[in-house]
Amino acid sequence: MKNLTILPADSYIVVNKTILSNIDRDIISMLYQPIIGHTAVSLYLTLINDLDKLMVMSGEYTHHHLMSTMQLRLDSIVNARERLEAVGLIKSYVKVDSVNHYVYLIYSPLSANEFFSHPILNIVLYNNLGKAEYEKLLNFYKIPRLSLKDYQDVTKSFSDVFNIVPGRNEMILPDIASKTSNNIILDNNIDFDLLIASIPQNMYNERCFTKDVKELINLLSITYNIDDFTMQGLVRDSLNEKGLIDKNTLRKDCRNYYQYENDGDLPTIVYRTQPAYLKKPAGDNSKWAKMVYTFENTSPYKFLKAQYKGANPTTRDLKLVESLLVDQHLNPGVVNVLISYVLKVNNQKLSKSYIETIVGQWKRLKVETVEDAMHLTEKEHKKIKKIINKGKEESNNKYYRQINKEEKLPAWFDKELEKEEISIEEQKELDNILNNL
Repeated sequence: MKNLTILPADSYIVVNKTILSNIDRDIISMLYQPIIGHTAVSLYLTLINDLDKLMVMSGEYTHHHLMSTMQLRLDSIVNARERLEAVGLIKSYVKVDSVNHYVYLIYSPLSANEFFSHPILNIVLYNNLGKAEYEKLLNFYKIPRLSLKDYQDVTKSFSDVFNIVPGRNEMILPDIASKTSNNIILDNNIDFDLLIASIPQNMYNERCFTKDVKELINLLSITYNIDDFTMQGLVRDSLNEKGLIDKNTLRKDCRNYYQYENDGDLPTIVYRTQPAYLKKPAGDNSKWAKMVYTFENTSPYKFLKAQYKGANPTTRDLKLVESLLVDQHLNPGVVNVLISYVLKVNNQKLSKSYIETIVGQWKRLKVETVEDAMHLTEKEHKKIKKIINKGKEESNNKYYRQINKEEKLPAWFDKELEKEEISIEEQKELDNILNNL
């Protein structure tokens, strides 16, 4: 359900789907926190504290309770909740009513072994911490190796210790709590029909493409931004003599491929599109709303790639966009507006110093939504043009000199767009405009 506005009066209950231990809490603090941030961890622990004494299910609370307990704005809590959802620590359900009712299901974190083996979480942790801190954590969870070469196994079996007496068993087992973790939900990025059809049948075993293997291939394709065609070759290279995919070989080959294409760097995973709570509500059919929708629902990578007419963006431009997302904490939709604006007024160049000038202002003004960014670029452009026309700025000022160029402006600078309904005939024309943004 998209663009559902959450209010302080909306209620929620917490349901525990797992058994949490102190080790789990350490894993969340040490492994998950560098990825999802301390606010998301705080929300997770707060929801656990809302559970009853049996740690099964909470009473009913309002989201105002969370705001008061955590001393945070509701949008910050929603953002933290989405991060928890993204890494599989909670699942959220809602029943829409005059006052909406939410149910938050709590899950355990992955074990340390599962986390360090995960093709996405492991890489994000490495990039967020750096090599030195990452290796410290890795060593912390390593199991010491002890050679048992000179020892004999003298462990007793169950039947060695206990006598088993046949008897009647009329017990009906209820649902018993168990340790349960939740998988990360990802969109399908690979066309498996095409992938399987591309490999000769005599090369692979019929048990080759299991559900787990397909999930791994999809995870790797998303993590390392690998397309269908490239993945076909990598999968073929990972087949062993039994016609099965060697998972370790496939992981290694995908990682090496990415590093070769990106000067030895590993990927950093960031939010792919604008957070739902910052999106424009549905229902507006104007051209303006269509542009806003495009900015909100396109990842910065795909948006930048569209400016390259489908070719892969340069490493320099990708790192610049990544810095806006990770270092400057700009929302993805806002980054898209910034890319579009700068390319239009700066002769199709993403100049770092030029962008930093704009970003500094946007950060101070706390620009979070796509519409705010679009309105601000239009307002600032007109203001600067007016100043220049009155001769109040130095002619050798590079920033203003660039703005003064008669470049083609972004399409949203037309105020009439906010009033016009989009017709079927105009759809193709609008699509062309969006493709050129």
